[in-house]
Amino acid sequence: MSTAVATRAPLLVYFSSVSGNTARFIGKLGLPALRIPLHSSPTPLVMTEPFVLVTPTYGGGQGRGEEKGAVPKQVVRFLNDVRNRTLLRGVISTGNTNFGESYCLAGDIISRKCSVPHLDKVELFGTPEDVERVSAGLERWWNQHWKQP
Repeated sequence: MSTAVATRAPLLVYFSSVSGNTARFIGKLGLPALRIPLHSSPTPLVMTEPFVLVTPTYGGGQGRGEEKGAVPKQVVRFLNDVRNRTLLRGVISTGNTNFGESYCLAGDIISRKCSVPHLDKVELFGTPEDVERVSAGLERWWNQHWKQP
């Protein structure tokens, strides 16, 4: 008699600008997700369970100070809340390869400042290969490191 072990997918928390690129990528993954609001609200998003953050990168590397503005202000505000930051388990960033060395820089910054792994980098709204790679990698990583009984 074989028993199947149920796996629990990670909760994704994401920010998507009006372009909707990150939201399109999240939709392709088909995982549980919450969106960081585009505009500040009297009731900000506060997390109560571990999650993986998905964020776009802004800017294209302006030389000195290229990190300034790479992480969207809404994501900075969200992570400035200690309740959210303590439940962050990893980050996935999206960006444009035209940014060169600054491609997906927001993920590098968040990874370094919050001491979490930068799990993957995705081109804009995700190619089919990105979706497949991220889906498989997320499930494997989450179950290996954060699976709860």
